Amino acid sequence: MADRSPYDIAKETLKQLSLRKLIPSPENYQALFHEVAGTRHVANFPEEALRGIGRVLPGQTPAQQRLLTQYDTAISQRSWVGVQAALVGLATQPLVATPSHLQDKSVISEELMGELREQIARLVENILPMVGADDPRLQQQAEQLLHYARQPAAEAATLKLMLGNLSFRLSFASEDQLAIKSTLLALLHLLFTNIGELAVDDRWLKGQIDALVNATTPPLTLRRLDDVQARLKDVIFKQSEAKARALEAQDQMKQMLAAFIDRLSTMTEHSGSYQGTIEHCARQLESAETLADITPVLQEAIQATRSMSIDTLHMRDELREMRERTEQADAALRRMQEELDRASSQARHDPLTGALNRKGLDETLTREIARARRQDTPMCVALLDLDNFKKLNDTLGHDTGDAALLHLVQVARSAIRPQDSLARYGGEEFLVVLPDTDQDKGVEVMKRLQRELTKKYFLKDNEKVLITFSAGVAQVGAEEDTTEAIKRADQAMYLAKRSGKNRVVAA
Repeated sequence: MADRSPYDIAKETLKQLSLRKLIPSPENYQALFHEVAGTRHVANFPEEALRGIGRVLPGQTPAQQRLLTQYDTAISQRSWVGVQAALVGLATQPLVATPSHLQDKSVISEELMGELREQIARLVENILPMVGADDPRLQQQAEQLLHYARQPAAEAATLKLMLGNLSFRLSFASEDQLAIKSTLLALLHLLFTNIGELAVDDRWLKGQIDALVNATTPPLTLRRLDDVQARLKDVIFKQSEAKARALEAQDQMKQMLAAFIDRLSTMTEHSGSYQGTIEHCARQLESAETLADITPVLQEAIQATRSMSIDTLHMRDELREMRERTEQADAALRRMQEELDRASSQARHDPLTGALNRKGLDETLTREIARARRQDTPMCVALLDLDNFKKLNDTLGHDTGDAALLHLVQVARSAIRPQDSLARYGGEEFLVVLPDTDQDKGVEVMKRLQRELTKKYFLKDNEKVLITFSAGVAQVGAEEDTTEAIKRADQAMYLAKRSGKNRVVAA
């Protein structure tokens, strides 16, 4: 009979189920399907379990590899006879003696396995704090893996299974943490943007908010987050200062306005009294018949007029004084606004070059040296000084000298890494903070910057002006203060100057 298609077999199977009035259960359908197809039905053949056994069977020799192939074929054919024959063949294979040089390797392999188990345990310990403690099942799996991995008799197969289960669970936890981080960052960015829209009229606050928006734009690093924290502290401090000054000025304005209203009220009272006196005098004059009757009336009118004049002069002086005080308060508010604008832009950066100033440098050094010692990584400081800068100022002018300093900073930023920091240390001196950098690499960074300056010329009236610098590089010692390291870098820089300039010397 020609081979029948699976479709025809399935159709005939359904027909037989109906004719025999059998319950259409999976077992009945499977039995009839094999009957119609003419194949042997093997109930509950454990294919996956058998393949798992095959993965741990020996296969070092060609004969063992051939029997393993037969074993896999028998499983695919769901043949118990084939499986049995392959297992019997593997069991009857002679044991292969292990040469002495391979025995040494097995000992080394066991040692490496122990180290691998310990590294896996450390990896799990380091990962867990990053994913949080919101998943009790993840914590339980991790603790079980840590306990098992540090047992001398831990089996590789069991360790692999436990590690796979933990990795699967970690994938979900890490996705959640990433989503939470992205959402919080987006909310923070939106908050800064909205505050910036509300602070359009406050230039100093708007500038700080713009800087915060830029600082919270991905990708984030720990250093950028430190900068965000420092900027937020600046905003909070200056905002509280500005609020206190504004409330003080507001109270002063209220006091002056109250005094002004009080003076107006007094002036109104005096004016009303004066008006009443003049009207009284007018009525007396109308009824007067002799000069003797007129004289006291005129004296009363003159006295009232004199008093009114004196009161008016006093009030004029008081109002003039209040106006001057108001103008002074307004000028003080304007000065405060200017000071806040200047403080906002210069809090941590040099106003000419945009590099860090001494305050920004101190904060950076404190942060980086703490991180270097916490992570046990090297850190360098490099002090550089422009060569012949006084001559440049004398011949081309101080404006050109300032432009040359700005050009150096721009080139330096393109030559150093994002995690490096550049600060203006003195007039034409700059300090570069190089985290995760040993002394040799620090010297190479400075030499790379020198090469960049020879490629990117400084232009004065479209004419090229070569700018060079001498630098000293010092690696901060394990117990050394950064001030001492900077002092060593400074001494090395002066040695570079005396050696011919345009050089880099290691301290």
